[in-house]
Amino acid sequence: MTMFDHLNNHFRKPDFFIDIFLQPGEFYFGDRETRVRTLLGSCVAITLWHPRLQIGGMCHYLLPSRSANNDKHDLDGRYAHDAIRLFMLELERSKTWPIDYEVKLFGGGNQFPGQEKPNTISIPENNIRAGRNMLTQHGFAVKAEHLGGTGHRNVIFDMWSGHVWLRHVAIR
Repeated sequence: MTMFDHLNNHFRKPDFFIDIFLQPGEFYFGDRETRVRTLLGSCVAITLWHPRLQIGGMCHYLLPSRSANNDKHDLDGRYAHDAIRLFMLELERSKTWPIDYEVKLFGGGNQFPGQEKPNTISIPENNIRAGRNMLTQHGFAVKAEHLGGTGHRNVIFDMWSGHVWLRHVAIR
């Protein structure tokens, strides 16, 4: 078997795979026999993929962080801060490091263009900023992103290859 054959087998689509659809606020981390999909508007999705181990995950968060008066202690994937902490727990379990992962960000689309209030930062902009900041703080390097603009995005993440497929429908 040549090196090319080995790589071809390593990244080929498995005969059987689990197809996960993430709703807003959900989080998933798994192995190569997984495809994760989601639909984004102003929310943001982060994908992490470990090329050698072929493990990774996706989160779909709605807001940067919880309100100050929310005293819940369980991690909640609706918030960027908690979603990153969920990723960090998975990295700890798998004995891997942030630098080992290919990281991609998607979403943060304005769903109501033309209705922005002057001198305010929008929810999509806050979500984008929070994701970038949290990833940097935890030592992740972003390989690719498709953020902002208007409209929604369909995102499909194949964990056997690390490929992320995107369909962006902008509002005109």
